Amino acid sequence: MLIAQPPAGERLASALMSQELSKFPHVTTLEDNTTAPLRIVSFVIPVRNDAARLARCLITIRANRYPCERLELIVVDNGSIDDTPDVARKAGATVLVHPTALVSELRNYGASVASGDILAFVDADHEIDSNWVASAVETLSRATDIGAVGALCEAPVDGTWVQRTYDLLRRRPPGIREVEWLGAGNMAVVTRAFKAVGGFDTSLQTCEDVDLCRRIREAGFRLLQDSRLRNVHLGDPATLGQLFRGELWRGRDNLRASLRGSVTLREIPSIVVPVAGLGFMALAVVGVAMASTTGLAIAAVGGGGFACGAAARTVRMMSQSSRTTAVAWGQALTVAVAYDLARALALVRRVGHDVRSRR
Repeated sequence: MLIAQPPAGERLASALMSQELSKFPHVTTLEDNTTAPLRIVSFVIPVRNDAARLARCLITIRANRYPCERLELIVVDNGSIDDTPDVARKAGATVLVHPTALVSELRNYGASVASGDILAFVDADHEIDSNWVASAVETLSRATDIGAVGALCEAPVDGTWVQRTYDLLRRRPPGIREVEWLGAGNMAVVTRAFKAVGGFDTSLQTCEDVDLCRRIREAGFRLLQDSRLRNVHLGDPATLGQLFRGELWRGRDNLRASLRGSVTLREIPSIVVPVAGLGFMALAVVGVAMASTTGLAIAAVGGGGFACGAAARTVRMMSQSSRTTAVAWGQALTVAVAYDLARALALVRRVGHDVRSRR
């Protein structure tokens, strides 16, 4: 039986890893945080068939200004057929294999064998800043009631216009502040807090981080966003099609995760906006189907309501953009419409991760 060979870039990932790791000393120093306690940090990285980007991710972890012997790398492979396991082993990572699991199960599996008192959840298509570990340790060591710290990731600097515009959906205020949610692709959690709530809910395909953060808060821990935990997400959608498919998949468990327990004021928009968007879309479709004057009026209300929501999102996005041209506004509106459309349809059309991964 013939097995398809991975792309040349992936076949070279192992060689890249060996070459790049030789540039870093075995032990680095805490140049920016000499007073932080040297806690053991266990990185848990789920991955499938992503050797090249995993190599870059592991290189940035190894390049951190933190003693290398206090870092533990655990790569949980989801049945890769490329060089992914070899890349992980060359970086000194423990490689676990779980070919049929959801990402929540992969993360829990890695956490179950981790020895650190801090669990760092970073995805394979992310690159972290060289002060990431030291900053996470310092922030988590400030008080015993701090359960997790993280930050919203950034788009690639050489990304497409879709990636640059999509990044405007994220708000990254400077400094450290308390939040209600952290993304699982860039988050450090105190191990005892993670174990206290039972880890990620493996019944959720998406929004498992929303659910985990809610349970951590309910257990009496605080969540902090620290802008020093800079993280570039190489997997940001490069095209409108990728954006639409990604949000169609990502929004599938949004209501299910958000409506568990008490709902805070900050969580209301993420619940109301998709529901309202779906309602306006339904009005538009029904109105057009009626093929009458009344129907056209109903369709206008539905289309206008959806357009108002997309326009409001566009204004919010552009409020933090340095570009104010008509082209920039048009790009922001296009991304906002694709985002809102996908998030609304996700409530009634459940798709698998394979849809998000299509190029």
